Amino acid sequence: MKLRKELWFGFTLMAIIVAAAVAMVLSVDTMTNGHYGLLMLSLVVVAIMLGFPTAFTLMGMGMLFAFFAYHSGGQTAGGAMKQTLDLMVQRAFSVMSNDVLISIPLFVFMGYLVERANLIEKLFRSLHLSLARVPGSLAVATLVTCAVFATATGIVGAVVTLMGLLALPQMLRGGYDVRISAGAITAGGCLGILIPPSVLLIVYGATAGVSVVQLYAGAFFPGIMLAGLYILYVIILAKLKPALMPPLTAAQRFVPLPQPLQSAGARGEGRALPWLLGALKGKRNQAVSTGFLLKQLFITLLPLILFAAVSLWSYQTVTRVAPVDDFSELQPMGFGSAAESEGTGGLQAPPSDEGGGLQEPPTSGGLQEPPADNGGLSEPPASAGESASAAVAEPAAALSEPAAAVATPPASAAAAGEAAATTRPAPQGYWIGLAVGAVAMLAYYALLSFNRLEVFKMLLSSFFPLLVLITAVLGSIVFGLATPTEAAAVGALGGFLLAGAYRQLNLTVVKESVFLTAKTSAMVCWLFVGSAIFSAAFALLGGQELVENWVLGMNLTKTQFLILSQVIIFILGWPLEWTEIIVIFMPIFIPLLDNFGVDPLFFGLLVALNLQTAFLSPPVAMSAFYLKGVAPKHVTLNQIFAGMLPFMGIQIIAIILLYQFPAIGLWLPEVLYK
Repeated sequence: MKLRKELWFGFTLMAIIVAAAVAMVLSVDTMTNGHYGLLMLSLVVVAIMLGFPTAFTLMGMGMLFAFFAYHSGGQTAGGAMKQTLDLMVQRAFSVMSNDVLISIPLFVFMGYLVERANLIEKLFRSLHLSLARVPGSLAVATLVTCAVFATATGIVGAVVTLMGLLALPQMLRGGYDVRISAGAITAGGCLGILIPPSVLLIVYGATAGVSVVQLYAGAFFPGIMLAGLYILYVIILAKLKPALMPPLTAAQRFVPLPQPLQSAGARGEGRALPWLLGALKGKRNQAVSTGFLLKQLFITLLPLILFAAVSLWSYQTVTRVAPVDDFSELQPMGFGSAAESEGTGGLQAPPSDEGGGLQEPPTSGGLQEPPADNGGLSEPPASAGESASAAVAEPAAALSEPAAAVATPPASAAAAGEAAATTRPAPQGYWIGLAVGAVAMLAYYALLSFNRLEVFKMLLSSFFPLLVLITAVLGSIVFGLATPTEAAAVGALGGFLLAGAYRQLNLTVVKESVFLTAKTSAMVCWLFVGSAIFSAAFALLGGQELVENWVLGMNLTKTQFLILSQVIIFILGWPLEWTEIIVIFMPIFIPLLDNFGVDPLFFGLLVALNLQTAFLSPPVAMSAFYLKGVAPKHVTLNQIFAGMLPFMGIQIIAIILLYQFPAIGLWLPEVLYK
C-alpha cells in the first residue's frame, strides 16, 4: 500500500529520534540515570507521534521511570512502588490546588457559547462589505474575522471549521487562489492561541510560574503585530498579483436597503443624514412611520453621540487636578525636640539681636537652655517679670516671621492654591485631538451613504458586541480590576447573555457547551497531571541536570541560547501540538533561563509566537485537517499545506522583530505593573 507523504515524513522523523536514542545508548560506557531520563523523553515523543493519548503516555512513562529511579537507588520493589504512588498523588494534588487553572473552563465555556451565537456569519459579511475597496478584501476580512472571533473564543478548531464553511466557498467563487484562501483561514484561526484571553498563556504561566496577567498584557501587541503582518502580506500580494485575489464585483458588494426606506425613495448611494432629516420634516415620510425614521436617525447619529461623550469625558480627565494633601498643620509637631534644639534639623532660630525669639523659661522647670556651642537656639534678652508659664504657653507667637510664614500661609494664598488644585486649562494636545476628531466626524457624515449605513448596522449587531465583550474581559485583567479567574467568570456570563440576546440560548446549546467545556478542561488538567509526574521523574533521574550541563558546556551567549531554544521549539511544532510542547519541554527550558539572564515573561512571548507553527506545520498541522474536513473535494491537503508556508515565514519574521525590539511585548507590562 502506498503511504501518503505526511506519513512518510512522520515515520522518518520517528526513525531519526529512535536512531538518536540508540546512538546515545551505544556512545556511553555506562548508562547513568540522566541518560535514562533522555531515553524516556525520546520514547514519549515517539509514543505521542504514534497516536497514544498524550496525558496518559506522560503519566505512564513518568511512573515507570520513577519506579526505576527509586528501585535503582537501593529501594526494594515494594518501597519503590510506594514512593512512586506517593509522588503521583503529590503531583496530582499540586495541580488540583493551582488556582490559575480555574479560569480555563470558564474561558472555554465563554468560547463555546459565543461560537453558538452564530455571530461569525454576520461578522464576516459585514467586514468584507466594509473592506470592499481594500485589495484582497475577502482574504483581509477573513483574517480580521478570524482574529476577532479567535480572541473571543480561543478555540482554533471551531474558528477554522466555521471560516472554512463560510469564507472558503465565497473566496473560491470570487476567483481567489486556493492556496491563498486556505492559508488565510488556517493562519487567522491560529491567532486565538496568542491573542488574549488565551488558554496557551494560562498553561505557560502555570508551568513557568509567570503571572498570567503580565503575560496577557505582554501578548497583546505581539498578537496585533502578527495579525497586521498577515494582512499586510495579503494586501501587497493582491496589489502585485491581482489575478490571485480579484476585486469584488458589484453584485458581491450589493447591500439591500430596508423596504420602508426603498418605498420612501431612498437610494443606496444617497447621503443618509440629510435625507433622514429632510424626511422627518417633509412629505417623504408618508409611506413610512416617523418612529422608523427616528430609529434610523438615532443609529446614524450614534458615532457622533459617542464622539461627544468621549470628548466630554476626556476634557474632564485632562483638566482635573488631583488635590494635594495639606500637611501644614502637622509641620509644627515636634518643634523644640531634642534633634532640633541640638541644631540637627528643623527651623533655625533668628539672630538673637532682634529680640523676638523664644524666651528662656526658668531653670527650675520647663525647657532647659541648650549648650551655646552646639549651634542651637541662643538665649535672647529675658524679662525679669515674665513668668515661666507665659514663656511656655505662647511658643507659636514667638516664632520668627519666616518660620511663621512657612507653617501657616495666609488664608488668601491657601484659598488660591485650593482653587488651582482642582482644575487646570486643557492642554494643547487635547484641542488638537478634538479638532482631528471633529474633522473625521465631518468626513464620515459627508461620505455616509445608505449603503454604508447598512454596513454600519451590520457591524453594530455583530462586531461591536464581541468587541465590548473582549474589551471588558481583557480590560478588567490588564488594568488590575479583576484576576484572570474573575474576568473569565465575567466573560462566561457575557457569552451567556450574548447567546441569549441573539436568541440562540436553549437547553441544547447549554448542554453541548457544558459537555465540550468539561471535555476540554479535563484534557488540559490531565495533561497537567501527566506533565507534573513526567517532570518529577525526569528531574529524579537527573535528566534536567544532564541537559543543563550540556547546554552550559556549549558556552552559548544569550542570543545563541534563544536561537537554539526557538529552533528546537519550531522543530517540535512539526510532530507535536502546543499543549505537549508546553507541558513536556517548558519545564526543561525554564530552569536554564537564569543562567543566560532571560526574562521568563519575554521567553514566554517568544514561545507563544513560535507555537503558532504547531498548528501550521506538517505532518500534525491540525488547522489543515480542520479545514480539509469542511473544504470542497477538489481542495487537496497539499494545496492547504502550500498555502500555510508563507504565513509560517511571517511568523518567523514576527519572532525576529520581537527579539530585536523587546518593547513590543514588554512595554505594556512595564507601564502597568512596574
